[in-house]
Amino acid sequence: MAVNSRPDIEQHPSQTGLRGFIRRRPLISFFVLANLLSWAAWTPYILSATGLGVVNFTFPSLLGSTQFAGVLPGAYLGPILAAFIVTAVADGKEGVRRWVGRMTKWRVSWVWYVATAVGVPAAIIITGLAVSDGDIHMPPVAVLVAYLPGLLLQMVTTGLAEEPGWRDFALPRLQRKFGPLVATLVLGPLWGLWHLPLFLSEWGGWPDVTPMRIGEFVASCCVLSVVFTWVFNRTGQSLPLVMLLHVSINNFLSIAYADMFPSIASAEQASHVTLLASTTGAIVVLVATRGRLGYRPVEEPTPEVTHQN
Repeated sequence: MAVNSRPDIEQHPSQTGLRGFIRRRPLISFFVLANLLSWAAWTPYILSATGLGVVNFTFPSLLGSTQFAGVLPGAYLGPILAAFIVTAVADGKEGVRRWVGRMTKWRVSWVWYVATAVGVPAAIIITGLAVSDGDIHMPPVAVLVAYLPGLLLQMVTTGLAEEPGWRDFALPRLQRKFGPLVATLVLGPLWGLWHLPLFLSEWGGWPDVTPMRIGEFVASCCVLSVVFTWVFNRTGQSLPLVMLLHVSINNFLSIAYADMFPSIASAEQASHVTLLASTTGAIVVLVATRGRLGYRPVEEPTPEVTHQN
């Protein structure tokens, strides 16, 4: 009679099959699930007249953009839902509680909120000044009025859809496994590649998008991840601060950038400015922290995997 070399499987049958794989490989499960869910939901948008034009259908325009109807559902079905599913399966109720706890950690020094909300526009403006040879214009009043509502809208759309997955779920696990710098170098490209299908749609400027612009976008995600990791660690793993950092970039570029820098307002020039500003910020953080990115291992509890018979 054959001897079972894996008595743990016999004792805990829930460790086999899909649930077992998720518990053994939560990071792989998360990244695969996040991409599959988002890309499947984005497929109609990409095939529509707003993208490749394979299907003669145009997504409705909300607030002047088809992205709310075409992109946002896939974003919500990706990182945040994948993070919840994997956390619930791998870590149980206690893991979900920790995950939600980081997501609702608002009580952080006001200095961080000011530095994040003001620092991002300042970095882009300084870089834009250098690239445009000082050609800067005061934005109209309408832009100033729309800036704060736009920031709040971005928080509950882009910020809430993405960061509970990338930084709240994946980053703590990657840091425990590889340390902060390697974790960031792994997460950055994966974050950027998740967006790739969208370059075949209005979101990415299709059909005028170039390989250079796609490469610069992924590179920006890599260097921005350095700053994101530092903010996440230094604020005691406050996800709202990381969300604010993320959406401050998007909000400034979408609302104020073109009016302030009309001579470099093209998508290609904006991509150059974003990459240059992000790289500068990442270098400053890396040098200032000596690559530690504010990480303190004692802040990272080990997930408690529950076994059910």
